[in-house]
Amino acid sequence: MSKAVQFDEYGGIDVLQVRDVPRPVPAPGEVLVKVRAAGINPGEAMIRRGALHDRFPATFPSGQGSDLAGVVAELGPDVTGFEVGDEVLGFTDERASHAEYVAVPATQLAPKPPALPWEVAGSLYVVGATAYAAVRAVRLQPGDTVAIAGAAGGVGTIAVQLAKRAGATVLGIAGSANDDWLTAHGAIPVNYGDDLAGRLRAASPSGRVDAFLDFFGGGYVKLAVDELGVAPERVDTIIDFPAIEEFGVQSAGNAEGADIAVIAELANLAADGELDVPIAGVFALDDVRAAYTELEKRHTRGKLVLQP
Repeated sequence: MSKAVQFDEYGGIDVLQVRDVPRPVPAPGEVLVKVRAAGINPGEAMIRRGALHDRFPATFPSGQGSDLAGVVAELGPDVTGFEVGDEVLGFTDERASHAEYVAVPATQLAPKPPALPWEVAGSLYVVGATAYAAVRAVRLQPGDTVAIAGAAGGVGTIAVQLAKRAGATVLGIAGSANDDWLTAHGAIPVNYGDDLAGRLRAASPSGRVDAFLDFFGGGYVKLAVDELGVAPERVDTIIDFPAIEEFGVQSAGNAEGADIAVIAELANLAADGELDVPIAGVFALDDVRAAYTELEKRHTRGKLVLQP
């Protein structure tokens, strides 16, 4: 037997249970991973509450989690390229990584760079793939100015750095507590609040905003298109689904970046010190409710991680 997080119905944090379940058996092409770290994400909380039922329905009992890093415990038939004992990182599409063991297709795993801390390796997939796809979608060029809403969150912190690597000026929209972090990573902090559009223009070296990434929701797409005049094809939101239809903006996110080669590239950048993945807290698997309580305050800089 092994432990796994499950829930039997949509609801608040109290529906989460840590249960004894049969240890997974890897199918052909799969690798059984003993999980050392697994990130948690806002989308998982929205799925648990039923807020994304139309897009991502749950089948009960439902597990949780996509991000993972760990040690290969067993190989399924027809697996090559991995050995028992290898340290790996990657993702599962089965909502199953918040557990002691998870069976994962070998094509969704990559070697963990030795210098990469477990908690970073285990929380790269969702934020990394999402940030990578969103930045790519708005086609940043040197000289562009991009505004990023939710710039200090898990996705935002990665997107800030990828946008800088693309040569753009980055305006990071966040609370004032994040000013120092954003400045240290080459962004210009702009605190949310009154006359945000005017303050964004004033902060931009060119006086304009060329692209906008929305990782927070709550009207930022409308601000980008109607107040800042950003072309809809250069606006990307991962959270404001009604605005996608209303304004014709892009919605590239995790699904578009879900490539193990992307995750391996980001892992190597992080291991080399060229990508900072802030870790806001590490929780034991048994403390999953406390982890989501912290996450759902929506003021976390970087990632929260479970360690079975």
